[in-house]
Parts: sequence; structure tokens; C-alpha cells
Amino acid sequence: MTTAEPQPVHVSVMPREVMQWLQLTSGLTVLDGTVGAGGHSSLIRKVIGDTGTLIGLDRDPMMLRLASQKLTGAPSDTGGEAAVNLHLVRSNYAEAAGVLQTLGIDGVDRVLLDLGLSSDQLSDRQRGFGFDAGGPLDMRFHPHEGKPAAELLRTLEEQQLEEIFRTHGEEPAASKIAGEIVRRRRMGHPVETAEDLEACVCDAVGASKNAGGRNSATRVFQAIRIATNNELQHVERMLTDVLPGIMKPGGIVVILTFHSLEDRIIKNAFKGHQGWQVLTKTPLEAAPAEVRLNPRCRSAKLRAAKWLGKC
Repeated sequence: MTTAEPQPVHVSVMPREVMQWLQLTSGLTVLDGTVGAGGHSSLIRKVIGDTGTLIGLDRDPMMLRLASQKLTGAPSDTGGEAAVNLHLVRSNYAEAAGVLQTLGIDGVDRVLLDLGLSSDQLSDRQRGFGFDAGGPLDMRFHPHEGKPAAELLRTLEEQQLEEIFRTHGEEPAASKIAGEIVRRRRMGHPVETAEDLEACVCDAVGASKNAGGRNSATRVFQAIRIATNNELQHVERMLTDVLPGIMKPGGIVVILTFHSLEDRIIKNAFKGHQGWQVLTKTPLEAAPAEVRLNPRCRSAKLRAAKWLGKC
């Protein structure tokens, strides 16, 4: 008896707007730097056709497996050449230049980055990305890269934790929460699971899950995840170092963000380099109808820019 492949539960965010601003035509070379479960990529592939080339990257083997299943019908968590014009590679988007060099591709016409967390990742009880699913506090996109979130909470100083919560999560009670984590640690009860962290946050802010504690917990989980995966550093490197080296003149990049710090990095990078022509003067947001159907897109912002070439 064979075991059925897991089916993705994630719903792609702002698909209509993404396709509109990518301005795709047949034959283009497109990089999806965060291929996830393959939702956006499946739409892209239909437009670029057999004469186009799609490169899909993801750090998470689980997501790469789902993408492979959706795009080829055959799951693979290691990537590889899935078809003549489709390459799925387990890699960070900040390493895109090296991936393209290995594939013998000298530049891309379009780039898509969706910097949000997948619903499939959030619902995995072994990853600890969210408190609803629970589980051990790992939070790494790749299970063997870097330190798990629980280790950061066990080893970082109180001031370091406070800084993470304040800068990455914009959490008003950052000091109280960091203090509570360290207090529990000293008592021999370190924060090890998603449930532990949620309870710790609620105790620190003096609120139940249904009375404000949940909002603080959401921000703290986000902050720890960003720190665990060095997300902001990778975004900055992609915008300042990688994209200018891989974009063909006239190429377009579309980026979806879900956090004000990421959005700020992208906004400043587009404005700070003469090679970019900003296409979206203000970021686009999901339509109310989409938010009703998919609440996780309520914080999404879309920015697009055209690469004019190095100036």
C-alpha cells in the first residue's frame, strides 16, 4: 500500500496582481526565488510556455517537494532538472547567482519573491512556526541549516532577545517578554515548544490568548523566525548585490512582503539605485474580497520595479 503525497493547503497571495505586474510573455526566463508549493509558478509556467524557462528556488525541502508535485506530478525534495524548461533547486534566493551559473543561465527576464510564510509550514507540528499548530520550536526553513529557534531562546542574553523582539517584531512589550524568557530559563524551565513560548508571552504581557496576548505572541513568533533564518539579511543581499547581477535590462521584479521591515528594505533599495525604475509608486494591497477568503494576505504588500541596467 502506498502512502499518498501530502496535499498543499497554502493559497497563493495576490495571484492576479502578481501576474499583472510581472507582464509575462511566452519564451521568458523567470526566477521564482520562493517557489513554495508552486502556486504562483504554475501560473507563470502557463504563460511562458514551452519556449520559456522557469527556475524555482526554496530553502525548505518540504516546500520543494510540494512544488515538484504540483509542477511535474512527481515529488522531489532535492530539486534538480524536472523538465527541459523547469529547474527546481533547493537554495536560498540570495544564492541565485550561483544557481544560475551552475545551470548555464546568464540572466533572467523576471523575478518573483514571495516573502511570506506558507500555510503548509505554519500547520506542520514539527516545525514550531506558529502557536496554533504547536510543536518544538525549530522554525528553520531548512532542517539542517543554522540553529533552531529554541536554542536562540536558551542562549541569547536578555538584551539580545529584547532587541530581536523590538526590531524584528515591533513588539511594545519586548523588554517584559525577554525578561520572562530569561526568568524561566534560570528556574530550569527554558522555552522549548511553541506552547511554551505562547504561554511565556501571555504571562509577560499579563493577558490571555483572547485578550491581547495573541497579538504579542504573533509578533514574537515572527521576530524569532526572522532571526532564526537571517531573513532580513538575505532580503538586503538579494536587493543590493544579487538582483543587479542577474537581471536582464528591461527585466521586472515583483516582491510580496508581509512585514514592514522587509517592505522598507525593498522600498529603499529600489529608490537608492539608479538602475531601478519603480513601477508601483505605492505598494499594492490585497483586495477586500481576497482578504475575506484568505485572511493571511491582509498584511501583504506588493512592489514592482524594472531593471534599466547598471548606471
